[in-house]
Amino acid sequence: AATKLASAEKLMYFCTDQLGLEQDFEQKQMPDGKLLVDGFLLCIDVSRGMNRNFDDQLKFVSNLYNQLAKTKKPIVVVLTKCDEGVERYIRDAHTFALSKKNLQVVETSARSNVNIDLAFSTLVQLIDKSRGKTKIIPYFEALKQQSQQIAAAKDKYEWLVSRIVKNHNETWSNVSRKMQSSPEYQDYVYLEGTQKAKKLFLQHVHRLKQEHIERRRKMYLAMLPQAFEALIPDLDEIDHLSCIKVEKLLETKPDFLKWFIVLDETPWDATSHIDNMENEQIPFDLMETQPAEQLYEAHLEKLRNERKRAEMRRAFKENLETSPFITPGKPWEEARSFIMNEDFYMWLEESIYMDIYSKHQKQIIEKAKEEFQELLLEYSELFYELELDAKPSKEKMGVIQDVLGEEQRFKALQKLQAERDALILKHIHFVYHPTKETCPSCPLCIDSKIEHLISSRFIRPSERNQKNLLSDANIDRINLVILGKDGLARELANEIRALCTNDDKYVIEGKMYELSLRPIEGNVRLPVNSFQTPTFQPHGCLCLYNSKESLSYVVESIEKSRESTIGRRENHLVHLPLTLILVNKRGDTSGETLHSLIQQGQQIASKLQCVFLDPASAGIGYGRNINEKQISQVLKGLLDSKRNLNLVSSTSSIKDLADVDLRIVMCLMCGDPFNADDILLPILQSQTYRPSQCSSSSSV
Repeated sequence: AATKLASAEKLMYFCTDQLGLEQDFEQKQMPDGKLLVDGFLLCIDVSRGMNRNFDDQLKFVSNLYNQLAKTKKPIVVVLTKCDEGVERYIRDAHTFALSKKNLQVVETSARSNVNIDLAFSTLVQLIDKSRGKTKIIPYFEALKQQSQQIAAAKDKYEWLVSRIVKNHNETWSNVSRKMQSSPEYQDYVYLEGTQKAKKLFLQHVHRLKQEHIERRRKMYLAMLPQAFEALIPDLDEIDHLSCIKVEKLLETKPDFLKWFIVLDETPWDATSHIDNMENEQIPFDLMETQPAEQLYEAHLEKLRNERKRAEMRRAFKENLETSPFITPGKPWEEARSFIMNEDFYMWLEESIYMDIYSKHQKQIIEKAKEEFQELLLEYSELFYELELDAKPSKEKMGVIQDVLGEEQRFKALQKLQAERDALILKHIHFVYHPTKETCPSCPLCIDSKIEHLISSRFIRPSERNQKNLLSDANIDRINLVILGKDGLARELANEIRALCTNDDKYVIEGKMYELSLRPIEGNVRLPVNSFQTPTFQPHGCLCLYNSKESLSYVVESIEKSRESTIGRRENHLVHLPLTLILVNKRGDTSGETLHSLIQQGQQIASKLQCVFLDPASAGIGYGRNINEKQISQVLKGLLDSKRNLNLVSSTSSIKDLADVDLRIVMCLMCGDPFNADDILLPILQSQTYRPSQCSSSSSV
């Protein structure tokens, strides 16, 4: 039957989002008049209310129950506000329910959303007996389950937010629209509401922003020492200044804006500058923070320590230079106690002092050797009576040492006796075999310097020599040695032959040249691997390598070849034009990098005084397609070298000097600091000078 309910001006609420925000939603009132009622929820407030007596409330509820019982409809007693419930009120409410034919009681909290659904489902089960009986859970047990459920839903929702939101500039409207269909979002909103979901989102965005700001702060602080080094590297300029004055000083520096930016608004972490990722300038107001001040103090201390360490280095060097105990060749272990003190150990590591000492020893040893060489020259008469083979006997060496023994320059090398004896033997060898190789000043021998100077100048042949050059049939032939290891020489020779005609002719700038190749891959001291044979006079050598081992083979072979010609009249192999080429490896099994091989090749080329070509710079891709133009350029370079050698090293005698226009006799001492360029360059730069036909490579 229909039951009339009086509910004047009572509003209907549909979800927790509307609580406290009624004015934002459509106002719907409860229907007035008769309506069909299937059951009742009899609510009892068990919280401690202001100016309210719980016993009076219970009497009101008891009277209300008596009226509801007449309808014969199911009734469920609902205890509300259990999250603030008073234990006595809850107990009395349960007693009331037991006294009324065992009414079922559900403890709830609308604010915590605990057992709200259970209250309605219990009433529905009483109305519809076909439904399974609902288990009533006490408030605190339900609260525990509810907390666990909310915690799990919160974890899943936070995971969803962290996966979707990567930027601190994201907005709630945009992100919530993306998450609308996600079960993690729906479950959490159902349990906690949209406002709490938004609150967690804002917390995540705030955390992202703080992490972003901290990363920027660390980047700025990492750059700050570099800015100090660039703008204020002078200790004298800042040692007496406060932090405020240092900031003003920084603003006056020309490169200030390269490192810093002055923002219109502060602090920097509350401005849009944090999102300007392309601008790495340091916000200048960061200088006012404690970490920046600490970095400035560290910079100041670093400059002071560097100055002190520099002072210690200077003091240590002065000790070395003034100490009478430091002599050439004295080990560090013996010298340390004479020159070290506690201040030295306080400021620098012993290894630094050892390095300074080692450099100082090198200097005083070189100086002592030079002075000893002067001593040997002063006592030249000691070496005149030696045998022609220049090998002094032990007795003669004893006499020499006895004569020189009282000289301080002899005693200076007391701890380097082996080197001192070697200098004596080298001097004797030079007296009887005076050559550039045996010169005590080698490689600064004046003969070598002049030869290098003349050979490095561009030689302008006269028209007569040019005609002879073009008509010289010997120029039409190029004899080329190809030096390599493990098949490199043979393979490159085959590649070059493939570019030749059937009769081994090669075309360079439109002219045909006979090309004779001699690949060498073994011991060059053996006749079969010799650079030169009775029928083969080399004009140049291509040296190939693709590993450390093959590079070592090239160096050893060149040195052996040069050694074999020392002392001979025809020693043109010493000046044979060399080209060192790095070829690509077909399988790098040793792990060597191209960069390291190029670097090693450049060092060896500098040592051998030859041209270095690598695949990148020369365009030679060995083992692939060889560029004929590049091969022609290499051969043309050797051809030019061959022509120059023919100009300056043809066989002749002293009578060839009869045609010269000007004769210059120079007498310079080896090791003399005077520069021979000052004398020769005005002559060599003349437009009228020409190469001489005499055998000396020092004649023009």
